[in-house]
Amino acid sequence: MSGSSIRLRLSQSEVTKFFEHGEVSEVVHFGTGVPLTYTLKRDAVTEIQTSFQQNQITVLVPADLGNTWAASEQEIGLEHISRFATDGDGGSLRILVEKDFKCLANRPGEDESDNFPNPNLSC
Repeated sequence: MSGSSIRLRLSQSEVTKFFEHGEVSEVVHFGTGVPLTYTLKRDAVTEIQTSFQQNQITVLVPADLGNTWAASEQEIGLEHISRFATDGDGGSLRILVEKDFKCLANRPGEDESDNFPNPNLSC
C-alpha cells in the first residue's frame, strides 16, 4: 500500500491470460463478508482507467497498449495518473500494472515459480 495508488503485479501465466483473453481477475477472501475482486481488462478506452463498484476494482487498459505490454519482453510496466476532484479539492490515483519478477534474495514461504526471471543480477 502506498497512498493513493493501485499496483497490480502479474505473473507470467496471468500476463499470458490477459494477452489471450483480454482479462484477468483475482479474488481476496477475508474470511467473513464479501470478497474483494480485482480485474485487469483490455478495453476500447483511450487511457488507463479504474473503477471501484460492489467490492470490485477494475483497471481498464487501452487494447493496443495492453497488447504491446503483454507481448513485449522489454515492456515491464504501465503507469497512469488519474486526476479527479474530491470535495472541491483535486485528487489523483496512481495506477501501476507490472510484470512480477523473481526476487534476488530468497524469501521463505513465497512461491515465485510463475514469476518472470529477474533481469538484474544484484540489488
